[in-house]
Formats: sequence, C-alpha cells, structure tokens
Amino acid sequence: MPERSPSQPDASPSDLDGPDQASWGPGYHLWLRLRREWAGQGADQPISIRLASHLALFIVAMGFLLFSRLQLPQWQVQEIALLEAPPATATPITLQQLVMARGGPNVSATGPLMRAAVPFTTIPERPRLDIEIYSVRPGDTVFDIAAKFGLKPETIMWSNIELELNPDLLRVNDELVILPVDGVYHQVKKGDTITALAKRYKVQPAAIVGYAWNELNSADEPLPAERYLIIPGGEKPFVPRRVSVYNGPIPPGARKGTGTFVWPASGTMTQQYWNGHRAIDIASWTGAPVVASDSGYIVYAGWNDDGYGNLVIINHGNGYRTYYAHLNIVLVRTGESVGQGQHIGSIGSTGRSTGPHLHFEIRFNEVLRNPLGFLPPAP
Repeated sequence: MPERSPSQPDASPSDLDGPDQASWGPGYHLWLRLRREWAGQGADQPISIRLASHLALFIVAMGFLLFSRLQLPQWQVQEIALLEAPPATATPITLQQLVMARGGPNVSATGPLMRAAVPFTTIPERPRLDIEIYSVRPGDTVFDIAAKFGLKPETIMWSNIELELNPDLLRVNDELVILPVDGVYHQVKKGDTITALAKRYKVQPAAIVGYAWNELNSADEPLPAERYLIIPGGEKPFVPRRVSVYNGPIPPGARKGTGTFVWPASGTMTQQYWNGHRAIDIASWTGAPVVASDSGYIVYAGWNDDGYGNLVIINHGNGYRTYYAHLNIVLVRTGESVGQGQHIGSIGSTGRSTGPHLHFEIRFNEVLRNPLGFLPPAP
C-alpha cells in the first residue's frame, strides 16, 4: 500500500458518509479517528488503552463546556467595624463595655452580640395557706409526719388533742389536722379573749389578729365559742403521763440499780427524744427480747389504758425509773427483783401504736430525761 504524505487528509473519500467532505468540521475528523482506532488502523498501542485515553479526553472536554455555562452565587460579606485595641496601660474592656460600644443593651440581633432568651424559670415554693387533713399510715410517727410537712413535731401534737398526752397514740387511718405554720390549733371556749390566748400561748395579740386565716379585725373582737384559731408561734407546756405504780415496801432482796444503763432492745431507733416525745422508740420484729436496762424491782407489769399497752416499770432504788411500753408479752410480776440485762418481755405493738417497737423512758424523780444521755453509744 502506498504511504500517505503528512499533508494528506486523515480520511479518504471512501470513509465519507456524505457527498461534501469539505463541509465537515474537526468533530467529524475526530469521529473518523475514533473509528480507525476501534478498527485497529495504525495503532502503535493496544486498542483498549488508546480508546480509553480518547474517551477520557472527550469527557473532560464536555465537562469543561458544561461547567463554563454554570453561574456561581455571589456572596456578599457584611463589613463589621472593629474596635480599636486599647492602650497597653488602659483597663481591659469588659463585656458590658463591649455591648455598650455596639449600641447599648438593645444591640441589633444581627450584630456580634445579641440577647438570648433564658429557657429555664425557677418558681419559688409557695407556703401553704390552709389546713390539711393527713391519714396515718403504717409505721408513721409524729416526728416523721412533721418532717413531711416541714413543721415541728410539737405542732402536730398541739393540733390534735388526742396526741397531747401521748404522741404514740397513733392508729392507721387516724386523721390528723396539719397546720400551715408552726403553732397551736385552739378551739375557742366561752370567755376566751385574744389577749388571754396570747398570754397563754406566749405570743403577742398582734400575731393572732394579723394571721389572715383567723379573719380577725382587732384584739378586742369578741370570739364566738367553738370556732378555731391558729396561734402562729404558740406553745403549750408539757404534761407527762402519770401511771399508778406499786408504792408498797421494797421487796426483800430487791436489787438496787448500778446507776448505769444498757440498751433495753436491739433494733432501729425510729423516734428520738423531743419536747413532746420524751422517750425513744426502738423498732424491731414482734417477739424480739426486751431486757431490764438496770437492776431494780418491778412496780408495774401489765396492761395500761393510757396508750402504753402492755407496760413494765422498774424502780431502780436510786431515784430512777424506766418504762418499757407496747410489749407483746410481759414476763415479770409486780414486786419481782430483776437484774440488769434480765429478759422482762418482748417487743410488740399493743396500745396505740402503728408498728412493733419499744417505747423506752428514763425518769429521775418523775422528771423525764433523754435516754440517749444515759445509754452507751449504739452498737
């Protein structure tokens, strides 16, 4: 086959599909070249590599043409005036000064500083303004009920007449009056005056008149009988329970107390000594042993109608007496001598009680003392 001169066109007349070869542009000649490469004409390299390179070149060219027709968005940058740096010896700029420099506290929301809403609001706890009625639950004590309502236990006692002589007089489902403030709940009797009540409960007349719940106008206002008043901050004197005990001669061979005391039972102390409950309560399982806290002789053993239930009282012969109340079983008799640590009964829930526990008192010359001041540290 004769060789082709460099100036000779890439395509022969036989390759043309149309009548006028001169009317075709460079795209047609590119097409002819691709056809020759596909057919293997004049290839110095493998057909697949040459074809791939041309296709890649074609794709790049088409991509460039498409990209040149796109219009990119025009971004507008807002110019922000910058604060001049303070001199080295000047006082540092505070956040408040920076806000004022930007136009004061009402600076535009589009500026660098803006007000932000605080999503959290603290609502203060409002005091109760009215009386509530509480139903006693198993295991409740006056101390626990008072803690639930943020009151002193004395307020619970002074608001419920049955508890005044015995704070242990609690039964499940008993309904208790709960005052909104610490003080006394008083039922007016014939002849009561605001001045007399203020003196009785150790408050100023203005405290009674000024309490909104009472709806009083002056200290001279007459009080109708049977109505109730709240005496905020009022107090009542403590009245100990009296129990008739054996007062006969000391039994022969009766032991005398050592002056030291041991724990009368094991368990959990559920109520401590306070003004209205001058004793401690030790909770445990029904039937748990109760022992004499010190040596002495029995002056009371049996049932008590004042709320103690089954009760044992030991006279220690040195001015001290100890009380063991709400017992399930009593194991001693009046006049019997007992030694320190001797088994005298078992824990129960007799009398006015909401659960098995031992009510333990220490009295010196009939004055109730805090047992925790006489007992050793709890084990």
